[in-house]
Parts: sequence; structure tokens; C-alpha cells
Amino acid sequence: MKIRNIIFDWSGTLVDDLPAVWRATNEVFRNAGVEELSLEDFRTEFQLPFDGFYKRRLPEQAMPQLEEWFHTSFRRFQDTVEALPHAREFLRFCRDRHVRTFLLSSVVEEHYATQAKKTGFAPFIEHPYLGVRDKRSKIADILKAHDLNPAETLFIGDMEHDIETAKCGGVRSCAVLTGYNKAHQLRAAEPDVMVAHLGDLRELMQAGGMRLPMTVVDTAVEGPVVTVGAAIFNDAGRVLLVRSEKWSGMWGIPGGKVRRGESVEAALIREVKEETNLDVTRPLLVHVQDVIEPEEYFKSAHFILLNYCCTAPGLQEVLLNAEAEEWKWVEVKAATEENLNGPSRRLLAELAD
Repeated sequence: MKIRNIIFDWSGTLVDDLPAVWRATNEVFRNAGVEELSLEDFRTEFQLPFDGFYKRRLPEQAMPQLEEWFHTSFRRFQDTVEALPHAREFLRFCRDRHVRTFLLSSVVEEHYATQAKKTGFAPFIEHPYLGVRDKRSKIADILKAHDLNPAETLFIGDMEHDIETAKCGGVRSCAVLTGYNKAHQLRAAEPDVMVAHLGDLRELMQAGGMRLPMTVVDTAVEGPVVTVGAAIFNDAGRVLLVRSEKWSGMWGIPGGKVRRGESVEAALIREVKEETNLDVTRPLLVHVQDVIEPEEYFKSAHFILLNYCCTAPGLQEVLLNAEAEEWKWVEVKAATEENLNGPSRRLLAELAD
């Protein structure tokens, strides 16, 4: 059936508040006199409902005190919260197709009001449900209150709790990799569909006439997908590595799909610009790989990967989009010693010889 209703999570799905929440949580820990968490450890341990997370970490502290500490700290970091890439376009996509949109989130009304004003997302949401600690207990009420057909309703979120919520409501589920939980955590929750970001979901829904595959396995394309990969060198001769949750948190080179009607070199230049903000020159095809069902990738896939070497001249600033979490410039030989995904390892090992 066509998707006619979408219930969104907020944090990590439409806005990127992870750094602010992590910093505020560490201030809570400091106030309580316990050790802080690294961002990676926080992403691994944090869960919804958040009461369980705090009870494990701070069993002696009363929840009202913890919440007071958290919200006081979060107000100082609130200005760092930004709209996630592709979120605005996806909301417009829903509006243009008369898809009803709702919000089901643990974010409190105060913080939502500030973030919604900054992003301009409020007009796209028919009804926000805020401050919900356990979304599983609320979704049935939302479906009933708005007379939503579960078979025509999709819940989109970035955490295992979101997938569990969708199952409790009997609606379809979509996991996005733009937020708190990592790919292996989301995969274990068994969503109907898992995508890197809302841009990928938009393409999937467009191709399916607003219908979704019946299972996550069905999101694999029938034939190989032509992709490009870029070994980007700066003026110092170092190569750029990016770390992506799509590749199980491993390091690799930037790249992406070639669009219909687009030349391969144009795709390379576009993908690099979108993912890293770099303008590259002198692309040279150096390696072709047939990548079938890579174990590290977050879903079933078959890529024909065209690897290029190119140059990012001058003092350009690397700015990552939602495709990756970290970046660094390294010597090619040193790059081969990193925790690389398979296709990137094969390419860089060849370049290092």
C-alpha cells in the first residue's frame, strides 16, 4: 500500500542534536562526580527511554535532579543544533504529495520550540507529540486520534526504540543512520527499511510510487549499481579518509552512485563536493572493483566501483555532510594500517605499492 502518513522522530532524524545532548549529558556526569563518556561510548550506551540509561550510570541520583542538570546545560549548547541534510527536502516532498506528517519525540516542548523556529520545520508537522519518554506507549493513541491506517503509516527514526515503537503500533518502520544508534544496532532491531539518510528514503519512495519494499532485504537493487570512489590527495601528498556508519564505522574514501544521464567524472566531482566540500581536479581512473555483498556495508548491495585518484589543491576546508562522521588526511602507507572497509583497503594497498 502507498504511504500516506509519516510519523517522525525528531532528534537524529530531522535535526542533529547529538553533540549538544552528549555535552549536556557529560555535564550531568560531572555534577554527579562520575566519569564522562566519549562520543562513541555515549552512542553505544545511550538508549530510550532514557530513565534506564541514567539508572545504570547514576543509580543514586533522583531523576528530577538529573533532568534539571541536563536541561540547564542543554540550553547553553542549543545553538549548535542544526537541521540534518536532506530533512527539509524530505518534508517538502511529503507536503507536495499530501502525506500527513506527525512528530513523536522525547524532546521537551521548550527545546523543540527553539529548534523548530531555527529550522523552520514546524509548519511541515501536522501535530507534534513532545516529551514522550516511552514512544511505544503513545503510538496507538496517535493512530486512533487521527484515524491513521497502520498499513499506510511509516515511522522514521534513528534508534532501536523507534523501530520497537513502529512494531508496537503495527506500522512500517524506517531506520536512518543520521543519529544516535549505529548500523549494527539498528539492523538488530529489524526495521522494514534502513537508509543512510532521508535523501535515500526520498529516492526509494519516488521509485516505488510512495510504496516501500516489504522487508529490509528488498531494498537491495536487482542489478549492480555503478559507483565512483575518490582517493583525494592534498598538496602535501596525503590522502583523505572518512569514517562512515554505512560501512560499519570503518574508514574509507568518499564516493557514491552515478546518476542516470551523468558522466562518471561528473559524478565523482559532484559526490566529492557533496560529501566533503572539496573541489577536485585531474581525476584519473586507477582501479575497478566488482563489490558483491560487502559484509561491512549496512545493507545488501552489489557495486561496480570505479576508483579515481584526484587532487584537492590549495587550503580547502573539509566539511562533511551526513554521509560520514569523521575525516583525516594521512600518508598512503599509513592509511593501509587503518581500520578500512574492504574496497578502500584494496585500492589504497595498490596505491601504496
